[in-house]
Amino acid sequence: MFDTVMEYADILTAVVGVFALAWVADLMTGRRGLFAAALVAFTGAACGWFLAVRVFGASTMDEFRWVLWSGAGAVIAQIAYYLFRSKR
Repeated sequence: MFDTVMEYADILTAVVGVFALAWVADLMTGRRGLFAAALVAFTGAACGWFLAVRVFGASTMDEFRWVLWSGAGAVIAQIAYYLFRSKR
């Protein structure tokens, strides 16, 4: 059981970290909606993973470096979302 959990520790770390980034971004912007912030963060994280693993080959799924790339993608997506969204 413990070996199975440790096999997916990097994925679990990425999911929890990206959700924490979305929660912090939602808190900093005045609680406009955690679902939207999480959706943007997870989309940015998927883009960061894609860049790290598939495009640049900077890491593999066996390493923890792609987790940092996915976190950076989530942060960039959050900044772009709150910068370019319409404010009626």
